[in-house]
Amino acid sequence: MIHDPSHITPLEVAEEIKLEQAEIDILKSLAEKWAEIAALPVHKEKARLWRKLNDLESERPLVWINEIPWNEMNYQDELTLLCKNSWARTQEDEMRKTIYQWQHMPGDMILNPWLDCPLSIHSTDFGILEDVDLAITDSTNDIVSRHYKIQIEDMDDLEKIKMPVITHNKRATEIRFQIMNEIFSDIIPVKKLGQTHIWFTPWDYLIRWWGIQEAMMDLITRPDMVHAFYEKMVQAWMIELDQFVEQNLLSLDCNNTRIGSGGYGYTNEMPGANYDPDWIQPHNMWGCSNAQIFSSVSPEMHWEFAIEHDLKWLKRWNMTYYGCCEPLAGKGHLLKKIPNLRKVSCSPWNDTKKAIDELGNDYILSRKPNPAIFATKKFDPVQARKEIREFLDQTEGNCHVEMIMKDISTVKYDPQRLWEWETICMEEVQQFVN
Repeated sequence: MIHDPSHITPLEVAEEIKLEQAEIDILKSLAEKWAEIAALPVHKEKARLWRKLNDLESERPLVWINEIPWNEMNYQDELTLLCKNSWARTQEDEMRKTIYQWQHMPGDMILNPWLDCPLSIHSTDFGILEDVDLAITDSTNDIVSRHYKIQIEDMDDLEKIKMPVITHNKRATEIRFQIMNEIFSDIIPVKKLGQTHIWFTPWDYLIRWWGIQEAMMDLITRPDMVHAFYEKMVQAWMIELDQFVEQNLLSLDCNNTRIGSGGYGYTNEMPGANYDPDWIQPHNMWGCSNAQIFSSVSPEMHWEFAIEHDLKWLKRWNMTYYGCCEPLAGKGHLLKKIPNLRKVSCSPWNDTKKAIDELGNDYILSRKPNPAIFATKKFDPVQARKEIREFLDQTEGNCHVEMIMKDISTVKYDPQRLWEWETICMEEVQQFVN
């Protein structure tokens, strides 16, 4: 996530990273496990399947789990952090979670035979931070309820939205790259990684400043104002993207990078013919957009106040993904106006049969099973299987489908629920092999 609308993300400080030998040993041990897993031939087969899916030649539905309540998942201390240094703890945390997921709920996940060293990229915010009251039920969980305080009230507030500025702290990048090579290079390669997929979602920000009820009413009462604010947000993202390009900070995402709110980006259609490996451009990558707050907005208003504006952004990319939690069934005729659209989100709140009928096999249905299955007093594997099978049966094996379990707020501190769901889902998708 480039921006966090809840607070200003500080610039990274370029300072030497000093580790104790015990911390180095911990990281090396995790790297050895990572390298062992990544060397398995199954990853090449999984990558082939993801390419077939994204190229609209799928062999079966593919499965991936994301947005996991990690605070509830620490089985037998597998996720307990032992390092003290803040950078080491961040690296340890990522490696432990990745290895844990592979061991317990891999689905069709893929591990690279290298470790990424992200470039130290910073973007300023959009000029407004959310002013919010929080309702917290679990202090260990970052999923909380929010009451947003209104900061956009009239056209004069348009000036509050500022254009972001991108900077690359090359010194900080080099410090991290150097220490990663010192620790890992005899075990697994390290590669620098720029900005990959960009989560483009102007409405997710606007409603935090505007108020949900207020923004929805203004679609009717003050449409010109809504257009002005939304267009400025689109332009802010466009200006930011221009800076990524100018500073050569983009990296390919046609790999095991998450695309939109869905699965991996593997495809034979990227990076495309106009490709310079030393200077990645948006036309070598995936784009996305959504308007989650438009769940109950008419197709015509969804087009007018979101998609029509988004086209300026979406046309810059090779292929695109649209949607997240908003139900899009009944809006397929508008989505088809996006010329480079490839994936469409199919959340649990859709009329799924209508969505399937509208999109057919011309697009990938990014199905989001309902995570409420994990929040019940007792996990019901029979019901879990029933929900998965009912959706897959509706496709009649004629659609290109990815099953993406996400938005998991809780598993009731019972990690095995998610493990069992993954086993069930993998069994079910195997019944739809083409």
